Amino acid sequence: MVSRRLVLGAAATTLTAGAAGAIGYRAWRDREPAAPPAQDSQGRLLWRNWSGIEHAYPAQRLAPASEDELAALLRTAVAPVRPVGAGHSFTGLATTDGALVSFDAMTGLAGHDADARRATVWSGTRLSDLGPALAEIDQEMPNLPDINKQSLAGALATGTHGTGRLSPALHGGVASFRIALADGEIKTCSPRENAELYHAALVGLGAFGLVTQIELQNQALTRVLKRSWVADLEQTLESWPELQRAHRNIEFYAVPFTDMAVIISCDPTDRPVLPRGPDEDTSGLMLLKGLRDWLGLAPQARRAAAGLAFGGAEPTEAVDEAWKMLSNERPVRFNEMEYHVPIEAQVPALREVIAAIEKHRSDVFFPIEARTVQQDEAWLSPFYRRDSGSIAVHTYYKDDHEFLYELVEPILRRYDGRPHWGKLHSLRAADFASLYPRFAEAAALRREVDPNGLFMNAHLRKVFAGDET
Repeated sequence: MVSRRLVLGAAATTLTAGAAGAIGYRAWRDREPAAPPAQDSQGRLLWRNWSGIEHAYPAQRLAPASEDELAALLRTAVAPVRPVGAGHSFTGLATTDGALVSFDAMTGLAGHDADARRATVWSGTRLSDLGPALAEIDQEMPNLPDINKQSLAGALATGTHGTGRLSPALHGGVASFRIALADGEIKTCSPRENAELYHAALVGLGAFGLVTQIELQNQALTRVLKRSWVADLEQTLESWPELQRAHRNIEFYAVPFTDMAVIISCDPTDRPVLPRGPDEDTSGLMLLKGLRDWLGLAPQARRAAAGLAFGGAEPTEAVDEAWKMLSNERPVRFNEMEYHVPIEAQVPALREVIAAIEKHRSDVFFPIEARTVQQDEAWLSPFYRRDSGSIAVHTYYKDDHEFLYELVEPILRRYDGRPHWGKLHSLRAADFASLYPRFAEAAALRREVDPNGLFMNAHLRKVFAGDET
């Protein structure tokens, strides 16, 4: 069934296209970015991340099927050794001209404790596969991110999170993990066993070693009501603290050049299952792109057309188990910068970001995502001992993203923001030392467990400057 939103959107686009083409976004800009060669001069094959902005030509591609095999490979692997999952990080975390290690042969459940609601999971397991696997044993993770295509280890290593004032990031549910160190030794880490390494490597960027297994503290399957609705942006900003208190999981998207927000909440319910309908997010996003393309230089007309397309949209509801509700399909590629600021600074910082984009960047059409995350104790967690509000700015993969460093990042840094480890940022070791109280201790422990810098690529040398050999 074609929704009212899409009918109005198509009408708005059709009515404005012919009249506004002369002042709109030039069509020649909307072209596929040039791809690197499929192989380098030495015949090594190309690896690229999901958005396409990072690439490498690894000398080795390794896919161990067991911890013993991994330990043996690490003793002869070409440095730098970097783990790779789904490639959803926008930074150079996985790039290497040495060994690229995939854990796609180490996936699924390794065991579980039904009474304690714990499950041990191999590190290469994709979040999209973990949900149904846990559901079969009447368990689910307490929270999930917006996208669930990542590997579990990759999501944990970068501090990936969902939303909810009382909901920690994914690593908040890790009871223990096993990690292969540079010399091939496998260690179990928990708050009681190798505790320092647990706290340092829980959000470890793959810099301390390669995580092989994760023991998750889960919860019983929970049915939730998911609601999505369009609201006035200013009213949403004003009521954001109240909305956080009223819902278990809630986020909103501020839509630039529209004065509108899309709010999404998930709350426990005993209502009968009402399956999710067909995805409208992608078509809605492409409508916003169309409005940008045709009316990018006519902001008032752009607002009016957006109001016609989205303003009367009816709220949507769905009811099902939480693991089916919390994540979404995001097939449209993008690049992203996300910072986590003190929760009381989220709205002021977001106001400045929106104002700066609407003043200087009429080409932006992706909504800006706002979420909340509970503090935790992981030394390199962006949420270390600080309840946080997250602000994520996205750009279409065909569009310029360099402005994020010049326009958006300075605002978020002024509000004491800590960047998401897997998303775009320009920070170096000195910055992290000032943002993370335990950074020096984490760096020292990293040197201790990897004295020869086996896992240190160019990106990590920037993070841990002066920490490589």
